[in-house]
Amino acid sequence: MRSLVVLASTVVLGCGASSTLPDASTPFDAGADASDAGPLDAGTDAGSNVDAGADAGDPVAKLLALTSSCTQVSNGLYSLNAGDTPTVPICSLTNAFFWKADMDIDCDGKQTTQCNIQTDPDYQNQTAATDSKGNPLDAANLPYVVVPGKSTRFDPAANGLKLGDVILVLYKGQIEYAVYGDVGPSADIGEASYATAQALGINPDPSKGGVDPPDVLYVAFPGALVSPIEDHAKAVSVGQAALAKLLGP
Repeated sequence: MRSLVVLASTVVLGCGASSTLPDASTPFDAGADASDAGPLDAGTDAGSNVDAGADAGDPVAKLLALTSSCTQVSNGLYSLNAGDTPTVPICSLTNAFFWKADMDIDCDGKQTTQCNIQTDPDYQNQTAATDSKGNPLDAANLPYVVVPGKSTRFDPAANGLKLGDVILVLYKGQIEYAVYGDVGPSADIGEASYATAQALGINPDPSKGGVDPPDVLYVAFPGALVSPIEDHAKAVSVGQAALAKLLGP
């Protein structure tokens, strides 16, 4: 865990900088019906992952092809961990951003058997986002992603990305739909909740879990808002529709 709580408010090498930004003024319609989700089965359970397969029409294969090159929008690079050489840009797609990084485990928020000061020495009982009752998010049960805090590198809010927006996480051919739920250090990238890691078959232990190599893909959809933020089924349906719109026919 390395997140910073902000109550107010992957790796692609050799990417050239560009001023091209997704059009935040026309965000994805979060109210889109799950039946419009397109290539992904809108009825798929939130915990079900998508097998990459070999079919060229497969959404995972199409997504990997779409994110194989980077139009960099961050004004500089991020580190995978504090003190590392910065290597990770944030890249743009049409009405989306992506980065390729590792996954450190965030266990902040609601105290549970999995997430507490005994299991995580860096445990904090708050998250930047709160649920519909004003409580911290439940990292053990809610898939969410930590996004670096505002800096000269990148300002999420200025680019249309708000707490509660869907962030797709892809690891080894499997997709999990999470939400933007916490804010992390402004120089580091690559962190998600205990539940996100567990759903993707990654060791979710906050002290010794996660994935070190930079082989996790994060795709953030500005304007694809999930409300209430703790409704994971809604995150799945909104995320599927956003992905279908991104990939096209």
